[in-house]
Amino acid sequence: MAIVEVKVPSPGESITEVEIAAWLKENGDYVQLDEDICEVDSDKATLGLPAPEAGSIEILVEEGETVNVGDVIAKIDTSAKKPEGVPVAEVKEETATTPAPKTETNPAAATVTAAKESYASGHPSVAASKLIRENGVAADKVNGTGKDGRITKSDVVDYIAAGFDASPLVQGWGGTRDSKNKKMSSLRKKIAQRLVTVKQETAMLTTFNEVDMKPIMDLRKKYKQKFIETHGVGVGFMSFFTKAVTEALNAFPLVNSMIDGNEIVSFDFADIAIAVSSPKGLMVPVLRNAEQMSLAEIESGIKGLAIKARDGKLTLQEMTGGTFTITNGGVFGSMLSTPIINPPQSAILGMHNIVERPVAINGKVAIRPIMYVALSYDHRIIDGKDSVGFLVRVKELLENPIKLMFGGKTPEEVLLGL
Repeated sequence: MAIVEVKVPSPGESITEVEIAAWLKENGDYVQLDEDICEVDSDKATLGLPAPEAGSIEILVEEGETVNVGDVIAKIDTSAKKPEGVPVAEVKEETATTPAPKTETNPAAATVTAAKESYASGHPSVAASKLIRENGVAADKVNGTGKDGRITKSDVVDYIAAGFDASPLVQGWGGTRDSKNKKMSSLRKKIAQRLVTVKQETAMLTTFNEVDMKPIMDLRKKYKQKFIETHGVGVGFMSFFTKAVTEALNAFPLVNSMIDGNEIVSFDFADIAIAVSSPKGLMVPVLRNAEQMSLAEIESGIKGLAIKARDGKLTLQEMTGGTFTITNGGVFGSMLSTPIINPPQSAILGMHNIVERPVAINGKVAIRPIMYVALSYDHRIIDGKDSVGFLVRVKELLENPIKLMFGGKTPEEVLLGL
């Protein structure tokens, strides 16, 4: 019998402990090389832990326990034979956290998602069951797409994203007078700590404005289909906002700065953090060098990050850094809010829902699709002049999107060298 210990790797610098968020396998299950066997929560991200060898697994640590980096959490008996019916592992991309050796016998990291989701026909996988419990989903309402109707994790995610049925509104809910306690995850504890720190250690202030979204909506409507055919991705509002933000940051560099001790660090690039929703909560991956990207490149980049967030595949590198953050509460129906700064950044832009409102245009009342926008900023380094000027510049660029292609100027201004 050959036993291999599964130890907790270091997810990143300064991280000394993690929490076992979910076991994706059960005691005695056969695991394949590089198959994710569990998910671990650190104070920065949730990551999958792959099996170092193939064999039969013995789990030593309970789900929900906190363990130190380097601790042994499982053992794998590599002498165990693969059971009949276990599919051959599918190839997946290597990740930054656990790269697979590039040899002839192991050409890439492998996944057996299909295998672990097809052992019991018509029933949820381990990962899917966890999501079902956490979100109160009725398993019989979820359409399983795995082998023989097996409900996969992706099936549950898609069901949640599509919205629940309306039966609870008719039949009522709860009423048992019961309550339950749930241990706060390492990630949630870190988020709570950071948010309190921001409120206590920054001079946070918020300024507001409104944007007439008709020019962008007309532009999208006119070129929507052609944009998809040309670039293979749809054109959404976020790409316009990201582009407008990068131009405004160039004009107001203090908004693209942060405090480091007694110094102000300003950046000659715009790494834009985009808040996206995921089954595990709000994630804020970073779009690097967004100031150099076209609208299509921004759309593709955001789409890729959103898919990774949904599937729980974001790496630490993709969620660290960032010089400015954009968050869109409008997708959930928010009319107005005061977003909290994402430290150590100094500012964050909040987008909200689009509502048709009566506005005065050239002395006449017209109905226009209006979005309220909010800029929260650290008043220690950003004065009112810069914060208000920044938000006004964003508004101007969005209401005249042609300027986005000419560095914040009209074609005539570029032609005349103004």
